[in-house]
Amino acid sequence: MQLDLNLLTALDALLEEGSVAGAAARLHVTAPAMSRSLGRIRHTTGDQILVRTGRTMTPTPYAIAVRAQVHELLHQVQGVLAPSRELDLATLERTFTLRWHDSLVALSGPALLASVREQAPGVRLRFVAESSVDTPELRRGEVDLEANANRPAAPDIRAENVGETRLVIVVRREHPLTLDGALTAQRYAAAEHVTVSRRGNLANALDDALARVGLSRRVVATAPTEAAAFAFARDSDLVISVPEATTRSLAAGLGLVVLPLPLELPSAPVYLSWHQRYDTDTAHAWLRGLARDALALCGGS
Repeated sequence: MQLDLNLLTALDALLEEGSVAGAAARLHVTAPAMSRSLGRIRHTTGDQILVRTGRTMTPTPYAIAVRAQVHELLHQVQGVLAPSRELDLATLERTFTLRWHDSLVALSGPALLASVREQAPGVRLRFVAESSVDTPELRRGEVDLEANANRPAAPDIRAENVGETRLVIVVRREHPLTLDGALTAQRYAAAEHVTVSRRGNLANALDDALARVGLSRRVVATAPTEAAAFAFARDSDLVISVPEATTRSLAAGLGLVVLPLPLELPSAPVYLSWHQRYDTDTAHAWLRGLARDALALCGGS
């Protein structure tokens, strides 16, 4: 059977976008043309690939199982067919998926997007939310770049420290900690706290630091994002402890006050991570450079 490599490109777009219309727009073809490609893919594979459920399309179990393999195969084919092609940013058309900590998106995302649009107007960025569990999207090729405080342990994942930030306290204006007396570790520990954790963790490294000096704090709630935690602090005496580099712009907009943390604690790193398959990908390397600059420019270092 003679295979058409164009079907691999179409299949990758269909699995990425989850719809005929989305895949057509991504590849700059008409919806009827993409629908015909889907029909050929179904005939070739013997699988429906996408099935309609109400107003949306849902991938079949087979489609889910081969999605990462299809993406990897397409990347390999592109590398074989154009190994020495120079990067032409003016004509580059590509969609990059970035899974960054939400506060890093708010802080550095606009600067990154502005640089990308200025240099390569055909490039699109997909910022997706972090997961509450460890996920292998980097390895599967579903995420191009991660940015957060975690250094991946897998040997096939590259990680670059692009900066660091220290923890600070965020409270409402006229909070008791902003009034009389010095801000001590004892006063900090005596307050009620809200932690920021996508996994719902009520304790973190701060509790270990407090324990080392014989103190403990009472955590009354956990929030999945800093923006959500700030809403708790805005109208109460709850205390939020978060990285400084990702905090000041958000806090100022809500009328909150940023105070120094009265504890000796190492600075928190900011890591940029990607899979080793993209080491020699010139477009990916270009994006990594812009991301590195955006994170550093907006306070990552």
